[in-house]
Amino acid sequence: MNLNKLGIISLILIIGGVIFNNPFSTVTYGAGVIAPNEPLQKSTDTAPFYYNDIEVKPQASFVIEAKVLAKKQYYFDAGSHIAPVDLALGWGRMSDETILKDIDISQRHRFFFWRVDEFPIPRKEIEQHSTNMHIIPSNETITQQINAIKEGQLIRLKGYLVNLKRADGWHWESSLSRRDTGGGACELMWVEAVENVSL
Repeated sequence: MNLNKLGIISLILIIGGVIFNNPFSTVTYGAGVIAPNEPLQKSTDTAPFYYNDIEVKPQASFVIEAKVLAKKQYYFDAGSHIAPVDLALGWGRMSDETILKDIDISQRHRFFFWRVDEFPIPRKEIEQHSTNMHIIPSNETITQQINAIKEGQLIRLKGYLVNLKRADGWHWESSLSRRDTGGGACELMWVEAVENVSL
């Protein structure tokens, strides 16, 4: 086998591997609610700590089991060095693919957007059973696990909702409610555990 053929075969294998292992491919489960429970949030007395030059102040312990509605990587904005990935997550009927097929979902500029032609469920239910989360991996292992998450996947995240502050005045605060919308409604989560939930 000459070098040209060997190079072509190698390229095909590399491309095939990238496609097969693409973390942004979509996982499907079929009809039905797959994440029935509300996120679990509890008050915490965990002390603030520093992550590089940023003060991380835990506001509440937080566990969420949800379907990944969308995933977006950020590289260049002010928060990308600490929260490089946003996950739009849904639970209750916002984890049912028969409902989600009628909702157009996207992410940009650290916001999660949805659009419908006709409401498959009430507007308030869409708003109160989905959220956009700014994900702060607590270590390199968590970073790798977050990077491997696929859209559509059922996951469980454990950690804290946090506020961030830097000495130069920069700050970033988490929402503590699932009932708010618009600016400031996203959760900022320090993630200490990631689980791929099997059905």
